[in-house]
Amino acid sequence: METDSSRRTAVVTGAARGLGAGLVRELAGRGMRVALLGLEGERMEQVAADLPVETRCYEVDVTDDDAMRRVAAAVTEGLGTPSVVVANAGVAEGGPFATSDADTWRRVIEVNLIGSAVTARVFLPALLASHGYFLQIASTAAFGSAPLMSAYCASKAGAESFAQSLRAELAHQHVGVGIAYVHWTGTDMIRDADQHRALRELRAHMPPGARRTYPVRRVAAWTARAVDHRSATVYAPPWLRAVQPLRPLLPLAVTAVSRWALPRLARQGPVTQTGLLGGGGQADQARRRP
Repeated sequence: METDSSRRTAVVTGAARGLGAGLVRELAGRGMRVALLGLEGERMEQVAADLPVETRCYEVDVTDDDAMRRVAAAVTEGLGTPSVVVANAGVAEGGPFATSDADTWRRVIEVNLIGSAVTARVFLPALLASHGYFLQIASTAAFGSAPLMSAYCASKAGAESFAQSLRAELAHQHVGVGIAYVHWTGTDMIRDADQHRALRELRAHMPPGARRTYPVRRVAAWTARAVDHRSATVYAPPWLRAVQPLRPLLPLAVTAVSRWALPRLARQGPVTQTGLLGGGGQADQARRRP
């Protein structure tokens, strides 16, 4: 297994902004060559501009199998065989499932779950060759599903299960698979969510420590430790590890709070759909707009 970071190539999807951009900077700071993948080519170039390592940017939709296969070949040719792949690309929407737009709901699943699987599939030959490490960016939404976020929670729970299955399948081939459980992070996706009354008030009903937002740089540093140690799990923030044993109780607690919180929200006015949140969501919508 490669241990010298200066000889390693890392791939990060969703690298144009937020946690993806933060992880690019963290991995580059460790001396790794980095391939940035995402929909926003200009923003990725801005992220890469000041990095002290060799980088390449690839404008690509992670749900496009053929395009991702071409990018995987280009990364290997341009930067060398990847030994670290981070499936970070993700989008989110909020609102009642009953009135959700079917295409938007499906798109969240496609990017967050199918896109992660496509990423793993196209880079798996490289990871097998390098005995590398695949890191799936999940979320506390994987084990604490919330109302009005059905697509996002389903996609992150699916991504967690996918990574667990992949870990078991690849263990004997010396490929590590990790899952990063990320909580509220100061990205434009979260800032956009806080502009919507229903999502903002539901978050306010969480315990004080649980609704705290953490800076991208700090979350990226916590998450990059998984790469350093080829960890099976990493929690950002670290106290989330203590929540894992309570997972069977979380749906009961969420349902209990929702019974009185959702009617209260409805009395204040209609709870509407948010559409895809943040700049990344807007970029995704723009790319698919006829």
